[in-house]
Amino acid sequence: MNARGQAASAADLSERVLNMQKPPMSLAEKAYTVIEEMIVTLQLAPGTVFSEAELSRQIDIGRTPLREALQRLTAERLVVTMPRRGMMVTEVNITEQLALLETRRVLDHLIATRAAKRATEKHRKELGDLAAALTAAAAENHTDDFMRFDRECDRVLEEASRNAFAAQACAPLHAHCRRFWYAYQNNGDLNQSAALHSALMARVSEADPEGAGEASDKLMNYLEEFTRSALDLY
Repeated sequence: MNARGQAASAADLSERVLNMQKPPMSLAEKAYTVIEEMIVTLQLAPGTVFSEAELSRQIDIGRTPLREALQRLTAERLVVTMPRRGMMVTEVNITEQLALLETRRVLDHLIATRAAKRATEKHRKELGDLAAALTAAAAENHTDDFMRFDRECDRVLEEASRNAFAAQACAPLHAHCRRFWYAYQNNGDLNQSAALHSALMARVSEADPEGAGEASDKLMNYLEEFTRSALDLY
């Protein structure tokens, strides 16, 4: 396939992923999604201090849904309240990231094995599209697209697992991991990450719980190695 054909395929994959049917979002959910992405992609860098009023104007969302979103982000340890100063984006902490990955390993394994047992045909089709989209984004070194597709992978796997408690506990851990990747992306390998994600989604799509659990553990092994490489640099 020539370069134009590859670009067209990647664009088609992106379009299909973006058009996946998702639950409608409330204003608070929309505010959360926008702010979380700003934090994860370092548009709101670690240590940034801001006020609700400033952020409300910046993203054009009212104060009430914004406040709900910030309460959720505070609970997820992405922002903290600064008395008489406003709010601050939390710092990226490498040693805490390793503790986070210990927790995520258990939850991701559970979600992967349950998703392999419980995924519908719709879930399996979506995971196939997402695996291809991740691979295309990695090949073109499009980190922003890769991370959006990665988030969609997490959403579909969590939905397919039909375990709302595990999904709720794991979602903020995934957000911290995506932010960590942005902070230390020069140490990472998008193609390797895409391959490991694709292997996981393939095992889920094949209704192979044992294989899905093993693929999840291999992905976590890589993320731990990536985190330790950042610790060595630090």
